[in-house]
Amino acid sequence: MTNLRIYLICIATALLISSLSGCQSLTGKTQLEPISTETASRVIEDGGTGPFKAIMATDGTLTTHTIFRPDDLTNFGKKNKLPIIAWGNGACANSPWEHVNFLSEVASHGFLVIAIGHMPQEGQRGRGSSQSSQLLDAIDWAIAQDSNETSIYYGKLDTSKIAAAGMSCGGLQTLEVAPDKRITTAMICNSGIQPVPSPMPFMPPLPKSHLEKLHTPTIYILGGESDIAYENGMNDFSLINHVPVAAANLDVGHTGTYDRPHGGDFAIVATAWFQWQLKGDKEAAKMFEGDDCGVSKMEGWTIQKKNIK
Repeated sequence: MTNLRIYLICIATALLISSLSGCQSLTGKTQLEPISTETASRVIEDGGTGPFKAIMATDGTLTTHTIFRPDDLTNFGKKNKLPIIAWGNGACANSPWEHVNFLSEVASHGFLVIAIGHMPQEGQRGRGSSQSSQLLDAIDWAIAQDSNETSIYYGKLDTSKIAAAGMSCGGLQTLEVAPDKRITTAMICNSGIQPVPSPMPFMPPLPKSHLEKLHTPTIYILGGESDIAYENGMNDFSLINHVPVAAANLDVGHTGTYDRPHGGDFAIVATAWFQWQLKGDKEAAKMFEGDDCGVSKMEGWTIQKKNIK
């Protein structure tokens, strides 16, 4: 047997072993196929009105949270990454059952939304309790997934664009974690720091001085004067002068429009903010910039701003 023939046999054997043990790059590093660890999923409404139909899912590696994401992740990669949104629920609930229409709609516009709590079954209204730290758990998990070669999210997430957001108690949870330097924008819905002592002691007991720790553009989305959080939220807005901040109001009360089809008007305003702050969308910016901004033209809405041109 010639040396050349022996060489060719060795090469063929090496290639066969490689094909059986997993693909390898030219550098010899094993390239693992992404594996879905999701244990359940379903479509909310019709998957949202955005360009990427969304699903709600539970992941076996993060059973304490519910994920809202575009169903087809092949649309995302190096040139089109998913920003990350961590969401806290009203009443400190350990399930996003009140917000599924809203969160699905946001996700359909190209975001990974990770809500505190277990995925609700159809019609389920579980509450339980949650902690602000679960927002940071969501962020930690997403960052780890982006760098994990076996994850379906590998290389698809924009870990430099992260929002913390939440409603009512979830808004206070958002404010509590907002000083985290990884967070690049904060959204406070139907919420604001309460007087001390708080009439609702189960919520994060933040002092107004905590607002000085904010370091990102921040928006308050409130339900007008009939919202029990209106005074607290607008007082927060009056005290924030060091970062870009907006306070948008629609007179629908504390429950907002989350359960309306596709999350109603609150989803329109929230999605535009995320598109602006997390994707640099100039059209979305027009919803907030200028004296005649888009939100001010929406029926029933008012908006106040600081440090926003």
